[in-house]
Amino acid sequence: MDDQSSAPSSCTVYQLAPEQVAGPYLRNPKLLRRNISEGAEGLPLLLRLTIVDAMTGEPVNGALVDIWHCNARGAYSGWSRVGPDVEVDAQAVGSVPRTDDTYLRGSQFSDPRGQVRFTTLYPDLYAGRTLHIHVAVRIVSGHAYLDERHVAWVGQLCFPEVVSRAVLNAKACRGRASSPLGNDQDACYSGRGDEASTLTVWPVGRDGHEDGFFGHLTIGIDTFAASTQIKPEDFDKYTVQEVSAAR
Repeated sequence: MDDQSSAPSSCTVYQLAPEQVAGPYLRNPKLLRRNISEGAEGLPLLLRLTIVDAMTGEPVNGALVDIWHCNARGAYSGWSRVGPDVEVDAQAVGSVPRTDDTYLRGSQFSDPRGQVRFTTLYPDLYAGRTLHIHVAVRIVSGHAYLDERHVAWVGQLCFPEVVSRAVLNAKACRGRASSPLGNDQDACYSGRGDEASTLTVWPVGRDGHEDGFFGHLTIGIDTFAASTQIKPEDFDKYTVQEVSAAR
């Protein structure tokens, strides 16, 4: 995961990564942390994202990268009461009383190579979607980073289907009433750059997936852009009480 060869080169040309909607489970819990699992059960996922300026090919240092995704039962923190096996209208999610849990959410600053690393879990399915992770990239300045509203890019990352099938067959993920959609069946990916939004994933162990997975993707952004997928007022609407956490 720390191989110097994985750092982007200024000689490489990067395309803008496709944006996707932020989804109904957006929150801004202000949690700066690398390990976001909070002890939840599931297969470990060591996630590395590399943020580059698609205009220059240079790594983006100091960007604040937020990720959030569901757990191994298809539930999101804050909406643990939403049943993952029944497809829910996105507008209806806002009427569901929120819970105070914060599992599988967190932020990290990109390093000089443009990289952030998270220790998390391989997400499960919920009705109507393929397996995915939400990502938002904020360009920050000064000490007010937790209130910074310049969101340059918002996306959703999917997984290679052959790997996801192995995960869903694992003991921790069995017994679900829903079947996962294929990536090409998912409205957020079909015809919208799904290949460019697919993580490269490989197992930690040599003999199976029980030890979890590594995942990586390089994300090209326009550092001067303002994403239309998260509006500034969304940070007020979806922010929960700040929780102190080590970077």
